[in-house]
Amino acid sequence: MTCQPSSLTTFSDGLWDAVAPTYQEILRHPFITGLVDGTLPREAFRHFVVQDSHYLRDYARALAVCAARAPDEEVTRAFAGDAVGAIAAEREMHAAFMADLGGSAEEAAAQPVGPTTRAYTSYVLATVYGGSFLDGLAAVLPCYWIYARVGADLLARSSPDPLYRRWIAAYGNEEFQETVRRVVALADRLGAEATEGQRARAAEHFRATARYEWMFWDAAWRRESWPL
Repeated sequence: MTCQPSSLTTFSDGLWDAVAPTYQEILRHPFITGLVDGTLPREAFRHFVVQDSHYLRDYARALAVCAARAPDEEVTRAFAGDAVGAIAAEREMHAAFMADLGGSAEEAAAQPVGPTTRAYTSYVLATVYGGSFLDGLAAVLPCYWIYARVGADLLARSSPDPLYRRWIAAYGNEEFQETVRRVVALADRLGAEATEGQRARAAEHFRATARYEWMFWDAAWRRESWPL
């Protein structure tokens, strides 16, 4: 699928249309439905929190690279702030979740990085370092955008479990939604300036990391570990 900007369709419209089936599968995944109805096993959520702590450390590095390669100072400041925010989330929110789950941030840090987490972060880091700025932006965008969509959807439905309600509120709140709108608008601006080939390459990175988002939740649901 070629994502061409036009008077009727923006670059981001094409990106989202391409991953809409993946997003629907995310909403139907038992990890997500379990958050909403409160049936998600605590061990699955604990696995998610541990792996998300690992993920966010590398994701923050990827955002810092985006900041360094940004086309202007405003975008540099924005991505640098997002990188700091990712580290803050890893240190504060996840530490609080681990405490509620009877563990600690130190315990989470000592757990091995899982196969899906390693694959996802390696792909993102390789893309932000080795591709164009638009490639890197497309690779980091699903983590922003899919979490915002999932958060908004789950916020409307809430959860009977107070722990899961806190997680939902973190991504469904308006402050996070505004951050995501800013990044999507940047993708539209740069997509409009890019060639058809550049847009197509960026779209492929976007589709790949959107799939990794589904895989990340699935790995938590299965409590994935290395086979050997």
